[in-house]
Amino acid sequence: MSSVPVTTWSLEQTSSADLLPAAAPDGDVRIVRAEVPSPEFSRFLYASVGGDIRWTDRLGWTYTQWQEHLDRPGVETWVAYDRGTPAGYVELDPQDDGVVEIGYFGLIPAFRGRRIGGHLLAYGTARAWDLAERFPERTPTKRVWLHTCSKDGEFAMDNYLRRGFRLFDTKVELEPEAAAPGPWPGA
Repeated sequence: MSSVPVTTWSLEQTSSADLLPAAAPDGDVRIVRAEVPSPEFSRFLYASVGGDIRWTDRLGWTYTQWQEHLDRPGVETWVAYDRGTPAGYVELDPQDDGVVEIGYFGLIPAFRGRRIGGHLLAYGTARAWDLAERFPERTPTKRVWLHTCSKDGEFAMDNYLRRGFRLFDTKVELEPEAAAPGPWPGA
């Protein structure tokens, strides 16, 4: 099996004042928190958003692994809907000492290029900054971070920078070359 170089960039905001807004997209786009932890729905979002850009690390998770992840205090999934249809999501993954990682973020391919991504990222980042308001046992957020890589969509890095994230680390590693799995096997 051949290997390909993959560049991973880590970005952060260290103050809620770093967050730069995005214009709201046209039409009836709403962002709603998925308040009931649902492994089925979370796996659907993960596979549908990441299927064409080689998100594979969670495809092998069992139902129990998904449930345990989603049940952790402070883990939130915020879903963008376009006229009632899921268009994409942002998953917040709180860590220790007031740090929140945007673990996953993206749009289902049919919804890309319609200005939904910037709006969803800005909204999700704002929710990372006010996470302790919904989970009082958590330390107030001091830092929001994420990573993106050269396998992600071509506009990902630009979107993060336009929302006020700053680069703090870059790594290049060889990874096994793998076909994009699609949203379901064979797609």
